[in-house]
Amino acid sequence: MSEKVLMAMSGGVDSSVAAYLLDKSGYDVTGVMMKLFENEDIGAGVLDECFSLAHRSDAAAVADCLNLPFFVFNYAEEFRRGIMDAFASEYKNGRTPNPCVECNRLLKFGALLDRADALKCAKIATGHYVRVEQDGAGRYLLKKALDATKDQSYVLFQLTQAQLARSLFPLGGMTKTEVREIAEQNGFANAQKADSQDICFIPDGDYGAFLEGYAEQLPPPGDFLSVDGRRLGEHRGIANYTIGQRRGLGISSDGRLYVVKIDVERNAVILGENADLFSREVTVRNINLIVGSTPNEFRCAAKVRYAMREQSATVTRTGEDELKIVFDAPQRAVTPGQYAVLYDSETVIGGGKIQ
Repeated sequence: MSEKVLMAMSGGVDSSVAAYLLDKSGYDVTGVMMKLFENEDIGAGVLDECFSLAHRSDAAAVADCLNLPFFVFNYAEEFRRGIMDAFASEYKNGRTPNPCVECNRLLKFGALLDRADALKCAKIATGHYVRVEQDGAGRYLLKKALDATKDQSYVLFQLTQAQLARSLFPLGGMTKTEVREIAEQNGFANAQKADSQDICFIPDGDYGAFLEGYAEQLPPPGDFLSVDGRRLGEHRGIANYTIGQRRGLGISSDGRLYVVKIDVERNAVILGENADLFSREVTVRNINLIVGSTPNEFRCAAKVRYAMREQSATVTRTGEDELKIVFDAPQRAVTPGQYAVLYDSETVIGGGKIQ
């Protein structure tokens, strides 16, 4: 009997081709779309509803083309509580969240695995560009995609051994060009569909407008301060700013100013020069180590945001749930609320949330 797999289908080309590859390989595939939010939660109107329906239609069309069962399950309440509420809370507290990391942990590889159990599916699958391999001891390793330009290992560093054991990633050894070619060859209507670039519940990218409509009791306006404590003007509320930001400050000065710190206790946004943004030491908590135990101190490569190359660093365990990362070279705009992810060449060691 073929192994049953629950395939997460978003309506995009990646998950569509992943479903095709699994079906072609002999798996018993069931397609599922996760409805993650209600339009009223994000202030969306008719155009956004049509956009959402288009994604659903694309996913259903591919499932029909492949003769796969297809379901839409509503996870809006779980997404609101676990992702959107946390997103708003982080910004209110002067941090900059990455909701995709938490969504993968809680929804796509949490709630969806529970659904797989209910449907008696042995595994789940997604269109992420990563690879999973087992070492000689049977331990599951999360590895970068072969296509470095599409690698998504950063947003999956929180996966556990149990989750990796039940996850399939058919695209990990492919390029995006190859994926689109397969979609074209099979007549998928979404073969040339553009990749999503924004956070799914903020499709226009305007975080400030989303927070104003979603969150309650946002921090009030306060002072812009220089790094030496001088008052430079008034900000619109700390939730509107993130480390490294230059645009939209509304401050005139002789040189360029950047947000270098958000001081929650003083309700202040600290501005400085580009040189003030660089630091070598990073503390992370809420750590997850995919590879299991590590030495108390070790060398590795690390990255503090999705869109950067890993940099050489020394990592020291400073607590049961805390690591200190010291980079060989200073890193720009290390941002509390984001994640630092550690690598041993192609393998993800683990990571944690930047403090």
